[in-house]
This record gives sequence, structure tokens and C-alpha cells, in this order.
Amino acid sequence: MKILVIGDIVGEKAVEKLEKELKQLQKSENIDVTIANGENAANGNGLTKELFDKILASGVDVITMGNHTWGNKEIYDFIEDDRIVRPANITKGMPGNGYTIYQKDKTKILVINLIGRRMMEGVYYSNNPFTTVQEILEEVKEDIKIITVDFHAQSTGEKFNMGYFLDGKVSAVYGTHTHVQTADEIIMPKGTGFITDIGMTGACLSDLGCDAENAIKRYLNDMPVEDIMSKNDIMINGCIFDIDENTGKAVAIKRVHID
Repeated sequence: MKILVIGDIVGEKAVEKLEKELKQLQKSENIDVTIANGENAANGNGLTKELFDKILASGVDVITMGNHTWGNKEIYDFIEDDRIVRPANITKGMPGNGYTIYQKDKTKILVINLIGRRMMEGVYYSNNPFTTVQEILEEVKEDIKIITVDFHAQSTGEKFNMGYFLDGKVSAVYGTHTHVQTADEIIMPKGTGFITDIGMTGACLSDLGCDAENAIKRYLNDMPVEDIMSKNDIMINGCIFDIDENTGKAVAIKRVHID
């Protein structure tokens, strides 16, 4: 099974890019399932119901989130939908689900979302992501071979250690949040595909999707600057994990970069 994971969708123009090009990418790469991080879709901060529907209509099967999960109040209207997954280790009692089971034909895929702790100040979480994912794997009693983990985190070390910790326990661990695609894709010794960050689906030559000319003012003036979305052309970043359906092990991993 080939699973395409798409990096942080930043802004409405990025959603439009997926609407225009995702299905062709899926066809050319023989993709079976597509998972996308949508926490930045609504002007860089959160997700609206309209954009949620558009992302799904573009060909995405499951949407994962991150530290901007609650950035738009509309999220409370659809956060319980089983096609959206917010970080499992955020404060207990918050609405939504930290994982979902998506079924493609006769094959079930467990999709887990976690958020990091290191250098993630201001994030809504209370639980350890390592023990949380361990609890989820113990909780899901079904015999599910294919398991993906979107680890929304800042620290490369924390991400690598999550990949190392889950090696052999899940099919793929991939990082989101930094918006910069890393060139370290690897299949771990026990068969888990890993990459530190799959990058963003957002504007080229930008400040992580935001206007660079505007953003540079904060560095020149040492003053806060309100981000605005870049109007530059959009690139799509992500990764394709080819997974053996019988073992749940990754057999190949390939970065995706389309500008």
C-alpha cells in the first residue's frame, strides 16, 4: 500500500493548489491513501469547515492537526469527525480524537497524531507523547498492520527519538510543523519509515508560508509583526511510504516536492 502524506497546508492558496493537482499526483504515483496536515489552512492559523470540506474533496482521506488546532473557532463544529485527528497528547478533556482508523477496501490504517514538547511553548498539551502513543497502541486491540504517526514537533532530536522508539511498532513516523522538508528519509532497522519533516504545502520564497518582506521587519526592528500570507506560487511537499500490507513494514520511502 502506498500512503502519501502531505506537509502543513499553509493558507487558502495552498488548498487551491491541492484541488488542482493532488488527484493527478495520486494517479501518477499510484497512491492508495492520502493524509494531510491541515492546521495552517485558514490564513495560517487553524481550519474552517469550508476548507476542511475542500481538502477532503481534493482527494485527502484524513487530516491531521497540531499546535494551531484551535486557531479557528469553527473547528469545534467538526472536530469530532473521524476524518480529522488532533494531537492525542493535548490536555485531557479537549474535544476530538487523537487517532482514527481509516479503511481502504479491506485494509485498515491506524492514523495517529502527536505533538512535541521541546521548544513548543504555548502549546496545549499535558501528556508525554511517547507514553501516549504507547497507550494508544495497547488500546487499539484490532489487528491493524499499517500504522502512521504524524509527530508535530519542533525538535529534530525529539522527532528522531520518536522514530527510534516506534521502530518496528508502526509503519511510518514523519515530522510536521517546521515547514522545511528534510533530506533524511530512512527505513529504520526494524522496518519503520522515518523522516524528520515532510515540509509544507505553501508559498515558495516565503517565511514558512508567510510574506517574507513583511516578516523581515521583526528581525530589523526587534518588534512583533503580524504575519500575512505570501502571494507567491505554491509548492507541494510531502512523502510517500510504500508499506507491505502483510507485515506493516515500510519497503520504500520517497520525498515529494512539486513547485
